[in-house]
Amino acid sequence: MPQRNLAVILLVGVASILCHQKAPASRYVRTLSHAMGIIHGLYVEDVPSQQLFEDAMAGMVGGLDPYSAFITTDSFQQFQESLDQEFGGIGIVVEGPPRTERLTIVTPIVNTPAYEAGLQAGDVILEVDGTTTEGMRVDEAVTLMRGPRGQAVELLVRHSDGGEPRSYSLKRDLIPIESVLGDTRTVDGDWDFHLEEDPRLAYVRVTSFGEHTARDLAAALESCGPVQGLILDLRGNAGGLLKSAVETCDMFIDQGDIVSTRGRGGVVRQRYEATRKLRLPREVPIVVLTNRGSASASEIVAACLKDHDRAKVVGERSWGKGTVQNIIELEGGRSALKLTTASYWRPNGHNIHRTSEATEDDEWGVRPSEGFEVRMTDEQLRQAVAVRRRRDIVPGKRPRPAGSVENPGGDPAESGSQSGAESSSQPDADRGQGAAGEPGADEPAADGSDFDDPQVRRAIEYLQSLLPAADDH
Repeated sequence: MPQRNLAVILLVGVASILCHQKAPASRYVRTLSHAMGIIHGLYVEDVPSQQLFEDAMAGMVGGLDPYSAFITTDSFQQFQESLDQEFGGIGIVVEGPPRTERLTIVTPIVNTPAYEAGLQAGDVILEVDGTTTEGMRVDEAVTLMRGPRGQAVELLVRHSDGGEPRSYSLKRDLIPIESVLGDTRTVDGDWDFHLEEDPRLAYVRVTSFGEHTARDLAAALESCGPVQGLILDLRGNAGGLLKSAVETCDMFIDQGDIVSTRGRGGVVRQRYEATRKLRLPREVPIVVLTNRGSASASEIVAACLKDHDRAKVVGERSWGKGTVQNIIELEGGRSALKLTTASYWRPNGHNIHRTSEATEDDEWGVRPSEGFEVRMTDEQLRQAVAVRRRRDIVPGKRPRPAGSVENPGGDPAESGSQSGAESSSQPDADRGQGAAGEPGADEPAADGSDFDDPQVRRAIEYLQSLLPAADDH
């Protein structure tokens, strides 16, 4: 047989195989298109094609696992802004149906219009600019609340401690997302990363792992100068960028694996190793604080430092999210898939991920180091966050009572940061509620001023046990 004929036969054979493999997909695409046409022609109300498309994509991707998702055109920019750590709005993180009955505040961001007005975790937003939030999707609500800087948005809010709904008029502003926070603020609003009760120790909270987190953490450590111990607080940190977590680990270990990722079939896709770029000398002891709200990238950091005996992990077992999501742009960058493409594995060879069938006895998450488990009740958590919010206030700012209404055009002295409570952010779970109302005579203060965080206390005691006694610090 002539060689040319043989080549033609092989080419036709390959094409036939490819067409056969694509046939089922083509059939499903035709069926989907046919269903959309039926809805357009027969459904009782007119439905935009864009909505049908987005709903179909959301259903398809959402059925894969809890962390894969279709990011709509309206949400994609907001998603990118969250990773870039800057966005426009009033400064709140919210969630809604089906996780909560109505649009609910997860947390206000420090020094933003919402924070200054006294909104807090657990508050329910009933209306946005006169539009009810009943049945409203989170992305729809976020779109309503965002807008040009300086333009006001009206909110009707029911506080978590009950009572009649209250109205707020908040002026939108550019919202920077601080992911690296200290123990207290200075008079000019900067963070002091020294522990107030013992300046020999540094205290750094990392609330998420965004584009600038590693850079900001390095700057925080630099600002501390020589310290004799570090508390790295990752409680409530729901994760972020893998790259940022790797860069953070690289500041504290100078050799060995940080984390590896595995794709389909368990094949190792990438292995990240330390590069000897220490930002903190190895002889400086570290404590990492975790709780059930610590997930994903924060678990990578906690696991890495624990497995390398670089840090003690104090607190509670972490959430257990050991999968990697890639962002794959669609429609020319107008929308995207957040798709689980790999799992990550800690230096000791274990995967952190907690499956739906996992029990408490199974291997998942990051457990506290032996002898360093410190559990906290929901009430203790509320009190701890209340203490932290008070310490976040810039000196000279007077805290606003919970539930008070902003006084636009009034005396500027009446403005201030609200001292309340918020619950830690737990991924893919309902968040807790904010603090209750005014305490009775025998109850702890609602602002948490008399509460000593037991997890932080355990960290301090451990680090101080390694240091020489100091008569005055």
